[in-house]
Amino acid sequence: MAGPAGTPGTPRVLRAMNDRAALDLLLAHGPLSRTRIGKLTGLSKPTASQLLARLEAAGLVLATGTSEGRPGPNAQLYAVNPAAGHAAGLDVTPERVLAAVADITGRTVGTYELPTPGRRPAQPVVRQVTDALDGAVKAAGLARDDVRRLVIGTPGAFDPNTGRLRYASHLPGWHAPTLLDELAAALPMPVEYENDVNLVAIAEQRLGAAQGHEDFVLLWNEGGLGAALVLGGRLHRGWTGGAGEVGFLPVPGAPLVRQVTRANSGGYQELAGSQAIPKLARELGVKDLPTGPYTEVAATLVGRAAAVGDGDGGGVGVGVGDNPYRRLLETYATGLATGLASLVSVLDPELVVLSGSSLTAGGEPLRALVQAELEELAASRPRLVVGGVREHPVLRGALESALAATRDEVFDTSR
Repeated sequence: MAGPAGTPGTPRVLRAMNDRAALDLLLAHGPLSRTRIGKLTGLSKPTASQLLARLEAAGLVLATGTSEGRPGPNAQLYAVNPAAGHAAGLDVTPERVLAAVADITGRTVGTYELPTPGRRPAQPVVRQVTDALDGAVKAAGLARDDVRRLVIGTPGAFDPNTGRLRYASHLPGWHAPTLLDELAAALPMPVEYENDVNLVAIAEQRLGAAQGHEDFVLLWNEGGLGAALVLGGRLHRGWTGGAGEVGFLPVPGAPLVRQVTRANSGGYQELAGSQAIPKLARELGVKDLPTGPYTEVAATLVGRAAAVGDGDGGGVGVGVGDNPYRRLLETYATGLATGLASLVSVLDPELVVLSGSSLTAGGEPLRALVQAELEELAASRPRLVVGGVREHPVLRGALESALAATRDEVFDTSR
């Protein structure tokens, strides 16, 4: 006699497992025929047909056309129904809130950017979040209630013990003790909060340079210097959510910074953070420094230095030799490797991913220099790679995180 519905091994649960396997295959491979789904799942043709009929009736798959160009009759193709569910992500910085909505296949269907200039927010944070989300929802042609889950990425992290944002004193308006309750009351969907660099790691693991890796460190250098730690395939957040706040790390070559949270900086940040690059360039004699926000200036300088180091002059009219740009790239690489050596010595990761504009601008020349320096400073020798998710990686990670939970909910046919 069969056990109650939902018991492992019962027909209902087995059907749900087969349904989920088929849906994941359709997400990974695009439109597939009944025969192809049967081969990939190991199901018989009749069982595969029943599965597709069941998923089509549930609104989870659509018939999208027929296969062409092969011997024999054309086969009906099936794909995941994009409208089966939607998820949203927010990337929050002191300057703006960037929002996006994606359908369940992962395609971004609406985006919106809300500027938030100034040290004092012109709008309360709850209003910023809802306005940014509503802008993206409207751009997608949806209503707020159509979004099943929202993931918000911020600098720092919300302490799971207190619910307050830590390690991000530069984010105005986000430190109220009641903020999470206020946001929960204002939004109709489940909301999760994640450190921005952790979200970049999720994006790289799902879509970029860390695919297939379960132990890696992602080093981020853009508005701030931080890291994400993925151990055994899972993000390591720490007791207060502060794992990876390596900008505060004391390192050789930089003054010892005390009261680091009040200063919102530390030794590693002062040695190799983006804001240190323009100062270093001036000290090394680089002429014609670009102007603009320090993150853009830093990325431009690193890009020029990498081009010089790569031998093409980078459009700055100088050769390699004792070039100040070359010295800039080498000094920057040493600073980066100095902090990485501590991380590598403690964690012994398989891979280190370099991400953020002040690292990706350096490309292969910077990666090679940091790799060489790290091999002299650390006993273990992980492989270094440049991040592959370049366009809004924090937002992409927020969407991927929200989509994973949304798919688990929508694709569960055992209920």
